[in-house]
Amino acid sequence: MNHKLIITCALCGSGTTKALSPYVPVTPDEIAEDAVKTVSAGASILHLHARDEAGNNTMETRYFTEIVAKVRKALAKSNLDAVLNLTTSGSKFPDKMRIAHLYELLPEMCSYDPGSMNWSNSYVFLNSPGFLEKLGNTCNELGVKPECEIFDSGMLGNVDYYLKKDILKAPLHYQFVLGVSGGMPGNIDSVAHLLPKLPKGATWSITGIGKSHLPCMLIGLAAGCNGLRVGLEDNIFLSKGVLATNEQLVRRACELGKMAGREIATAKETREILGLSKKEK
Repeated sequence: MNHKLIITCALCGSGTTKALSPYVPVTPDEIAEDAVKTVSAGASILHLHARDEAGNNTMETRYFTEIVAKVRKALAKSNLDAVLNLTTSGSKFPDKMRIAHLYELLPEMCSYDPGSMNWSNSYVFLNSPGFLEKLGNTCNELGVKPECEIFDSGMLGNVDYYLKKDILKAPLHYQFVLGVSGGMPGNIDSVAHLLPKLPKGATWSITGIGKSHLPCMLIGLAAGCNGLRVGLEDNIFLSKGVLATNEQLVRRACELGKMAGREIATAKETREILGLSKKEK
């Protein structure tokens, strides 16, 4: 079972705009439509952000509620299943707002960004110790599995700290997010540095931002990753100058996985690999 490859699709993120790519889904209906297409193509985890009416990033619960309801309905109508992984990233918003939607929607997973950084040398991606403690305790209370997004090596030390404090519970799932300016580059040296430091029994996935996208998939497969993350949150191109859809990015990841001798995990198999229990809401 652990040889199965988990494909995550990060559909839109917080900053990919229609001006960058007309294919990025920003409305609830567009996100739900892409959810069906990407799960049909092989994705078993959907990483979701919310946008307001103007297409701007938001952490307000009411937007997440509409999006998740439409995604769940669209998947059910198509007889499809996926693990929903809701973001908690949004450091310009109050801590309480970044967590509130977890109580309302009870997703199986959420992002857990274990540290702060100067994102692309343009703003502070802030995740304070107080917030991380609150989020970890919320995950324990609700039975939501945190996905520890690792942008830089120091974040692994922060995860170790919260494990020792029993705020995070093993076994953990790590998502390497490489290639962001201000974090670790998307190359084999970064993976070789990070991978030996993961706790025993942990699972891990990888994505590369922009030009690091394809190289990081290949590196991850060579290193035996549990999962690949793709999607327009991380990369908008299929090849140089050719804009991609989320569905195309998922299909390519599945093809690469199969070329590497990996079967693609279903949602049920993904839950078994990650130790998730499907929730009904």
